[in-house]
Amino acid sequence: MSARAEGDGADAGRYGRDVFRPEQPGEAERIDLGALAYDDLTLFRLRSLGAGPGWHCLDVGAGTGTVSRRLLREAGVAGVLAVDRDVRFLAEHPVPGLDVLQADITGPAFAPGRFDLVHARFVLIHLPEPGRMVSALAGLVAPGGVLVLSDAVDLTSDRTADPAPASDGGATADTPYAAAMRAMWQGLRGSIGTDVSWVPSYPQLLRGAGLTAVGAEMYAPPLLRGSPISRFWADTWERSRASMVATGLIDGAGIDAAVRYLDSDACAALSAGMLTAWGRRPGTPGATAR
Repeated sequence: MSARAEGDGADAGRYGRDVFRPEQPGEAERIDLGALAYDDLTLFRLRSLGAGPGWHCLDVGAGTGTVSRRLLREAGVAGVLAVDRDVRFLAEHPVPGLDVLQADITGPAFAPGRFDLVHARFVLIHLPEPGRMVSALAGLVAPGGVLVLSDAVDLTSDRTADPAPASDGGATADTPYAAAMRAMWQGLRGSIGTDVSWVPSYPQLLRGAGLTAVGAEMYAPPLLRGSPISRFWADTWERSRASMVATGLIDGAGIDAAVRYLDSDACAALSAGMLTAWGRRPGTPGATAR
């Protein structure tokens, strides 16, 4: 996952600097918990779109490199360029065919070439100007290649509440999970600019960037007791605790209650969804030199 752009205001917070710092103990493990929840679906989609032998791939905001390495190992692609603002986790696990590039993808100098597959997961929600970023990534797709974007969609709402009637017979109270998720999204937006509100517009943005055969799907992993995604959210709340409390929507006791709720048999909630959208660059594969 990549940080926000350097130029987004002198006091703007950034992913990886102000929250979710890579040098913080356990950050790689937190990222890998998310990978355990989503990697199988991601690899299925990438392979179904054609990723395989002979393909040259760009993995943007590659994190610990789980998708990059599985593309090489399981899909048999020719090579993967894994890009992140901080590549310490990628450098720890080198494998043949994996090239690592430390770069800010929002900068004008970012031009690594053309690729059969350009993939970014849980990256663009942390960056400003999402429309511009989609167009920029689409420009890195070779003729016949695909751009695949995945990001979080908030599924909490006024109806994701405890079904027990409130004492006044009116509205019901939030579950601890729903309250924590609302505070997390608002806190991250205020502190580092994370914005999930525009994610459902991915298909239109891909089409607007000149891609065809646009498609999309949604996946919400089950919040089972002790599951990777439940552990991921608990750790994420702990690391973003200050920004959550600053919203005034929750206090420390509320966050602690949400963590206990995730690890209990009482938990009955939807995780944040992952929307994956893709589009193909018109043209004949292999027509553009990399």
